Amino acid sequence: MHGPIDETHAAPAPSDAAIEGLSNDYLNHYSEVLMLVELAAQDPDAVDDLAAWRPVDYPTYFGASHLRRAPAARAAYEALPDERRAAFEALTRAMDNLSTTAIRALRPPCEPDDAAHVAEVTGPALRRLIARASAFLNSGGRELPDEAEVEAAQRATDRLLERTLAETG
Repeated sequence: MHGPIDETHAAPAPSDAAIEGLSNDYLNHYSEVLMLVELAAQDPDAVDDLAAWRPVDYPTYFGASHLRRAPAARAAYEALPDERRAAFEALTRAMDNLSTTAIRALRPPCEPDDAAHVAEVTGPALRRLIARASAFLNSGGRELPDEAEVEAAQRATDRLLERTLAETG
């Protein structure tokens, strides 16, 4: 005898099927900045590569992409319900803020100890945000980001800003 049907495992509705095309290729943009911030702690030349990094949102990223599935990824994003898209955008804003603050903190003159501090503060927080964004994208937008992660990233950003302002001000 079978128990009740578990609706959470039922076949996705047509609108959900379209959302399945979300792509975590977008997160390479953040993985790159994470790698360079961590590398800058040992190699000051990595800061030069970071200077060109700019935030870019998901639709713009895939609008400029030459990936074969870029149009589907963009269409899937546009098909997300507004509240899901807004939650993901809050997450990407947190990644953007943390990344740009780390990049500013690493600008010369940045002593090796300061670069190590930037990597120490930025690395774990950005890694957690990337993981949350990946979970969101891999779930077709069903696994909403945790606001606590966004708040933790803001605290990391604030720590970087405090140290940067104390050194320049």
